Amino acid sequence: MNASDIDSLFALPFADLMFRAQTVHRAHFDPNAIQRSILLSIKTGGCSEDCGYCSQSARHDTGIARERLLSLAEVQVAARSAKEKGATRFCMGAAWRGPKAGDLDNVIEMVRAVKMLDMEACLTLGLLGEGQAEQLAAAGLDYYNHNLDTSAEFYEQVVTTHSQEARMETLLKVRTAGMKICCGGIVGMGESRQVRASLIAQLAQMTPPPESVPINHLVPMAGTPMENSPPLDPFEFVRTIAAARISMPKSWVRLSAGRGSLSDEVQALCFLAGANSIFYGDRLLTTDNAEASRDDALFMRLGLHATAG
Repeated sequence: MNASDIDSLFALPFADLMFRAQTVHRAHFDPNAIQRSILLSIKTGGCSEDCGYCSQSARHDTGIARERLLSLAEVQVAARSAKEKGATRFCMGAAWRGPKAGDLDNVIEMVRAVKMLDMEACLTLGLLGEGQAEQLAAAGLDYYNHNLDTSAEFYEQVVTTHSQEARMETLLKVRTAGMKICCGGIVGMGESRQVRASLIAQLAQMTPPPESVPINHLVPMAGTPMENSPPLDPFEFVRTIAAARISMPKSWVRLSAGRGSLSDEVQALCFLAGANSIFYGDRLLTTDNAEASRDDALFMRLGLHATAG
């Protein structure tokens, strides 16, 4: 599908779009199963990049302090807790432009520790250098997360310290090394519907499309250039989920950042539109997430059950 095709999906009457998305979803997934991942910030703050949405950029005055890389023992405790809570994938994120060799060695040990718990491991470390993807693959890493953030034509209004092409180069390294890709974007940054359609088209046109597609709803963070961004209309967010499901029928579509601000009713519509993965737990990298107890109650109300990715 190209951007024009996806823009046409957005324009469908809401009921028609939902019916089409649910039909596609049922053809490839159990419609009542949700994969749960837990995300841990293993190195917070002090990133050199200027991403306009990010509270961890050293260029923004957000009150987020630069912290050290967590120890292996700290990560092991967090991973065991994640498994006990029912998560099947443990995701770790570090606020770097890209990892240095010494840091990567430490992170590789974290990956191995997660794999020993019989969980999927996912990392987001920024731009990867030569040979680093192969090192991560050899350690058993299942997924590497590197979002496109937004469409190519809107990208420079969000990030100027690196190009979207640099992100694509990292994704190619990941794919060539044999790992799965977790790649999506952020909506609600002041972009148009056409920009959202173009982003989904870029994702869908990857060969193959990302196995996991996180759709983030912007959490406006004080001190960032986007702190006063107006909220996206909830039905437009649901339409975005539906368009992602239809255009990437075999991918896991994840409700990611910003889910804590969505009502139970809007989340239910997102699941109906084809979302089948969530970040689970009360905290993401630097933002609050929907409480686990609230998620458990919502799953029970909707008759949903957990599944492995």
